[in-house]
Amino acid sequence: MNNNNKEKSLSSIETNGVEQIPDHERDARPSDLFRLIFGGANTFATAVLGSFPVLFGLSFQAGVWAIVLGVVIGALILAPMGLFGPINGTNNAVSSGAHFGVHGRIVGSFLSLLTAIAFFSLSVWSSGDALIGGAKRLIGIPETDLTLGLAYGLFAILVLTVCIYGFRFMLWVNRIAVWAASLLFLLGIFAFAPTFDSQFAGTVAIGQAGFWAAFIGAALVAMSNPISFGAFLGDWSRYIPRETPKGRIMLAVIAAQLATLIPFLFGLATATIVAIKAPDYIAANNYVGGLLAVSPSWFFLPVCLIAVIGGMSTGTTSLYGTGLDMSSVFPRVLSRVKATLLIGVMSIAFIFIGRFAANLVQSVSTFAVLIITCTTPWMVIMIIGLLVRRGFYCPDDLQVFTRGEKGGRYWFTHGWNWRGLGAWIPSALVGLCFVNLPGQFVGPLGNLAGGIDISLPVTLGLASLVYLTLLNLFPEPREVFGLEDVRSHGASTTAKPELRQPA
Repeated sequence: MNNNNKEKSLSSIETNGVEQIPDHERDARPSDLFRLIFGGANTFATAVLGSFPVLFGLSFQAGVWAIVLGVVIGALILAPMGLFGPINGTNNAVSSGAHFGVHGRIVGSFLSLLTAIAFFSLSVWSSGDALIGGAKRLIGIPETDLTLGLAYGLFAILVLTVCIYGFRFMLWVNRIAVWAASLLFLLGIFAFAPTFDSQFAGTVAIGQAGFWAAFIGAALVAMSNPISFGAFLGDWSRYIPRETPKGRIMLAVIAAQLATLIPFLFGLATATIVAIKAPDYIAANNYVGGLLAVSPSWFFLPVCLIAVIGGMSTGTTSLYGTGLDMSSVFPRVLSRVKATLLIGVMSIAFIFIGRFAANLVQSVSTFAVLIITCTTPWMVIMIIGLLVRRGFYCPDDLQVFTRGEKGGRYWFTHGWNWRGLGAWIPSALVGLCFVNLPGQFVGPLGNLAGGIDISLPVTLGLASLVYLTLLNLFPEPREVFGLEDVRSHGASTTAKPELRQPA
């Protein structure tokens, strides 16, 4: 694409929905995918997650190991989810129709909707609080419901505008956000180096009761960050040419998640300083307020800039994919732009009600963890399905639901594949039972492992076991496998969707 076309695409509203992106429009690169993923996580919301090891009582060194472990494992699970977009030219929810059925794919759409609203809200709240808190210390702006509301509204409207313009504009915003926010976080090294103590001991040392519960809990919180991207990667990778080496795509995903160690470790290091100099903020789970309380005055402006830049990048990556998904669930009623507007207005209303009327900020943090617990087995089933099918998909048959048709390779039983659903439903339910978030949500089996939250390992393992068992006992139709696959022998090579008559 030449420079004139690039400039034009920035100023024009994207018209593509979830239909397969034509090959001539796929000019994105794995590096663009890196920027979108990293830009979406390079914000105060991730720094807040980085503060959790200190909130759980861990030392700085134990916190580093917990964060690195969680991010690395989460990145390895997430990486294959970036492959569906280039293969099928559509988002991951539509691609999931190959394993859940063309109707069953709505599971992925609603999981991404709930995830996006939760993380978008957390991002706006944390960025808005940081912006107003920094402005109060910098130029004396009062921290009232009015000023906070104006900050939340500003973020929400800016994000909504970027999402309406679409992929190219969002990519441009994140190109700026990646470098700007990273430099500002690195600037924090100089701001807090004089007061930072790498020997911070925490309140729970290895060998003491509760250490492993805190360590695993902190690792799972860090792991939830990369897992939260699972439903959205196809929104961006669908613009990558299908012939792009799969290794480069997965490497971009892993590298982007490893880069998030910048805001993670910023949050961890500064949380240790807050725990020493302003422990009341840690006791109140108010990391952002504590950060502002211990920051040198010259760092207030960078805090405000991180809040604006980070809030923009995280909000756009969440809201864009959700609008895209909802347009595919109701294709006859909602275009991508209309769906984005609808979800944006709903999210803005949720943000204001949750912050000022219902005090849902902590509840949404819990809700986000529960949604991740349900999303993880969905991702595992997708990845296992990708391996079992050996990367073979029929993109045209995945669009049956969107076109209002029926039939095709992925019709299964009236549009539902009970193998995928039969593995996801019990895995998600059992995973929820094992969640252990003290003071917030403890499932019926949450204390079975001595207070350790093992929900993600349980739901990962159960989904893998059940799905592979169902595929073994009840083999899928031969049409879903490639022509060169021995399992497709005897299958029809002309599986054609049958048009559904309009109601």
